[in-house]
Amino acid sequence: MNQRTEEPATVSVGLGERAYDILIGAGLLARAGAEIAARLPGARAAVVTDENVAALHLEPLQEGLEAAGIESTAITLPPGERSKSFDALQETVDAILGARLERRDAVIALGGGVMGDLAGFAAGIVRRGMNFVQVPTSLLAQVDSSVGGKTGINTGRGKNLVGVIHQPRLVLADTATLDTLPGRELRAGYAEMAKYGLIDRPDFFAWLEANWRDVFSGSAARTEAIARSCRAKAEIVERDERESGERALLNLGHTFGHALEAATGYDSARLVHGEGVAIGMVLAHRFSARMNLASPDDADRVEAHLRDVGLPTRLEHISGALPGAEALLSYIAQDKKVSRGALTFILTHGVGRSFIAKDVPTSQVLAFLRECQTQ
Repeated sequence: MNQRTEEPATVSVGLGERAYDILIGAGLLARAGAEIAARLPGARAAVVTDENVAALHLEPLQEGLEAAGIESTAITLPPGERSKSFDALQETVDAILGARLERRDAVIALGGGVMGDLAGFAAGIVRRGMNFVQVPTSLLAQVDSSVGGKTGINTGRGKNLVGVIHQPRLVLADTATLDTLPGRELRAGYAEMAKYGLIDRPDFFAWLEANWRDVFSGSAARTEAIARSCRAKAEIVERDERESGERALLNLGHTFGHALEAATGYDSARLVHGEGVAIGMVLAHRFSARMNLASPDDADRVEAHLRDVGLPTRLEHISGALPGAEALLSYIAQDKKVSRGALTFILTHGVGRSFIAKDVPTSQVLAFLRECQTQ
């Protein structure tokens, strides 16, 4: 692993007694023990990770924990979305209890969004709530899933339908861990970065259009983009922690994207989360244009940028056959944003002008999906 170090950027999430810091920079993995010990003196820890991440990053993390006097137990699971399951949750919970960890000890998520969601859910329910620390090693996790406290697992009926909101005590985003990521995973994380610009920060989206190559190259632009993304999410979470209103905007592209993930059986060889979000954001802009809410030029602009980055932007970019429009609609109807049977989407009036659209007619969604599958 690259041992670069730099003075980290800090983004604070102001949630009163649940407030915490996000530290962003190279070299934080080795400092994790000291940072955790300063906030949770005397704690022991369970490190929840997957086999791929463990091979790269578990040893330096545990060495840092040991140097800070933190005894740790590693819980290593198979990589991929299929570890967000009841079986993996039971295995994780049993291992935490088997290590005799107490409520004031910590569960540390080391890895991408899958491990963060799973470990955070376990931390939220074991002993009715343990301390939780996020050490995200993917770009997607660093800019999105590690921040805000959403945790959960998937079921056969849809994505993230079982879980709790359980805020971490600390997020340590070591940007050097991104040096080991495959290009596909970097691009998937970039989709979530672009999302913040498309929600309500058109200046950030324009900045990404101009600087995306520097973000991918690992220059200071990458740290800046991660910090700006975390700050954007933190501000929304501070105003609406439990997604009773404005926080739903963070799901731009996710209603369509989650349906596509479910339709592919969460097979990462066909589609990973960030790719589903990329396609979903284009679909959200195209659907908005179809409903005369926005200009088709905005959808063209969004698609062009995501395509330039190397992300899929259309249904036909997903390998293998997809179910028909009616089946896709059934997955959408299981989305968490559905309220008393009415469909809720995050739509847009243009780049950086997203809004929550309630009571979207099912007939219009179905007709749009049919069009998308025949183009």
